[in-house]
Amino acid sequence: MADRQALEEVVTFTSDLIRIDTTNRGGGDCQERPAAEYAAARLAEAGLTPTLLERTKGRTNVVARIEGSDASADALLVHGHLDVVPAEAGDWTVHPFSGEVRDGVVWGRGAVDMKNMDAMILAVARLWARQGVRPRRDIVIAFTADEEASAEDGSGFLADRHAALFEGCTEGVSESGAFTFHDGSGRELYPIAAGERGTGWLKLTARGRAGHGSKVNRDNAVTRLAAAVARIGEHEWPLRLTPTVRAALTELATVYRLAPDLDDVDGLLKKLGPAAALVEATVRNSANPTMLDAGYKVNVIPGAAVAHVDGRFLPGTEDEFRTTLDLLTGPDVEWEFDHREVALQAPVDSPTFAKMRAAVEEFAPQGHVVPYCMSGGTDAKQFSRLGITGYGFAPLKLPEGFDYQALFHGVDERVPVEALHFGVRVLDRFLRTA
Repeated sequence: MADRQALEEVVTFTSDLIRIDTTNRGGGDCQERPAAEYAAARLAEAGLTPTLLERTKGRTNVVARIEGSDASADALLVHGHLDVVPAEAGDWTVHPFSGEVRDGVVWGRGAVDMKNMDAMILAVARLWARQGVRPRRDIVIAFTADEEASAEDGSGFLADRHAALFEGCTEGVSESGAFTFHDGSGRELYPIAAGERGTGWLKLTARGRAGHGSKVNRDNAVTRLAAAVARIGEHEWPLRLTPTVRAALTELATVYRLAPDLDDVDGLLKKLGPAAALVEATVRNSANPTMLDAGYKVNVIPGAAVAHVDGRFLPGTEDEFRTTLDLLTGPDVEWEFDHREVALQAPVDSPTFAKMRAAVEEFAPQGHVVPYCMSGGTDAKQFSRLGITGYGFAPLKLPEGFDYQALFHGVDERVPVEALHFGVRVLDRFLRTA
């Protein structure tokens, strides 16, 4: 059971980590080392032997192992990333790197994504050292760099170059699960992630004949690109239900006492009301145009135009995704993956999922635990190269009106102190029994 020191430390660690600016602007512009050294020091104080690893100077990862009592049991990976997305201080109520604790809330970039979970992991490891706790299975702790960009300096580097550190790991847990979702009618849902859509960030290139803007030009690259982008943006992707999403819809229908009519998914989503937000982005693939780049002067028709599209595909649908993009871009526009990562799926009937469910229900008995698939992705994609099945489990009990999803990469990111206390208790309970 979590003691008072663990509850105090999780708040202190969250605040301290927020104050260490690990903004990842992409293109290698980030320095996670100060945060990695902080985390490693806290682990060393708990008697562990953390290893610091870098592919690129300053892009530091931390890995440590807690030995379990059952040498025959598979190991469990518990991981969190140290980098955060940029924040403009002028847009915030409280400075995004202050780590200020105000009115029972910790403010700052990373408060929910995901220095809160990093702090929970540290607090639990130190709690076990004080109490002499030895888990059943080995627990491998990893704090990674570069999750908010390509992961090449983080989990990708660890999976490709340091696989031995994760020997025996068959499952992993990390961000984006077991948080309170309030549906507006008094119900509390606790979605646990058991899948992720694949990442397909696309670069589209149209080529044509450069020329004067006043002349007739049937080979205008901008026109060709704009037509392709419009087709992609307007495309209605067909329903594709994965086992995880089917389980999510079935369990949500049970919670709301609805017939689980999977032959009319759109109709079922309408009946679920606000809870539909947990699944509506994962019943289809998607492709959203996000960036355009063409030309350098208003009276010059450029010879090339470029667009970028954020594509996401469900497990088992990548071939369909590629074929659809070929059709939508047409013969005059080339496309390629700027960044691609696999889609993931984890069983919802596993003993590990059952233990996560039990841990949440012990401290939130009024809540309804449901599985769901993440619309985006995490470091679990890279660790899957090692055969590690990933779940999203970073528990937080949040008050009604606290829009957890909107705070991911949003302004005024913050987390209640009581939510961190709940997270430590639940994570401790789960990892002891896992």
